[in-house]
Amino acid sequence: MKLYDFDGMFDEKLSGYVAKNSGKYKENEWEDIIPELYKKFGDTPIKSLGKTPREYYAGMSDGEVIKCLKSHLSHGVPVPEFLCADIESRNLVKELLPLLDGTRDEVEYAMNLIGADALAVDKYMQMLISYDDEDMKNRCVDFIKENADLVLKKAVENYRNGVEKEYMLEIMSRIIQRSDEVFDILLKEFRSDPDNVPMHASYLASYGDERALEYLLDKIDEEGISFIEYQELKFAIEALGGEYNKERDFSNDPYYKIIKPNG
Repeated sequence: MKLYDFDGMFDEKLSGYVAKNSGKYKENEWEDIIPELYKKFGDTPIKSLGKTPREYYAGMSDGEVIKCLKSHLSHGVPVPEFLCADIESRNLVKELLPLLDGTRDEVEYAMNLIGADALAVDKYMQMLISYDDEDMKNRCVDFIKENADLVLKKAVENYRNGVEKEYMLEIMSRIIQRSDEVFDILLKEFRSDPDNVPMHASYLASYGDERALEYLLDKIDEEGISFIEYQELKFAIEALGGEYNKERDFSNDPYYKIIKPNG
């Protein structure tokens, strides 16, 4: 299978086009022109290939486009956007899942192409626990949260075993099916962790159970809370359909001094 750097070919053509039309277009106009040129390039036959870039990948089987992606990555040949677009159009989640056990580049591309598909949620949960990279963990959590109900049992189990507790709380806060067990966990963490009030208030807001309102209202009424805590608590209260209108003085709060309106 021959690998083509179609994006590199386009960049060469673009350089010539830009040089030829130097001064003809403003910067914001180029932002509209370049995508159109790229689209046109994808539908223009390449003499040495006898096909357009889009036709080249369209003629491959599902297995071949996945193999082509892996070959690009293993040989260090830039992956053309046309290849990624072709793979996305075929919905090849099952075929892409094995790449999540591959090299870092394979994992990155697979995650970009799979996104938050429900078929990958269990694998993302495994990756969340096994990876040390916080950026990767956060990406996994973002995808998992879109199908949180599918891993609820595992999230609760991990939480109770002390495995990535905060991430598990974030995931549990996004379940749609109501669970007294989850509500009790989120409320317990909110009430027992005074150092992370804003975060745990946000989890209660995301979960959306109005039973949390009385606890949020009690907390926001405390004299010792910071302005940051006040803001997040007020947001959580309003998100759950409540309101808090009591005047509070945060003039001595260092964060308030930074962000307060001038005048």
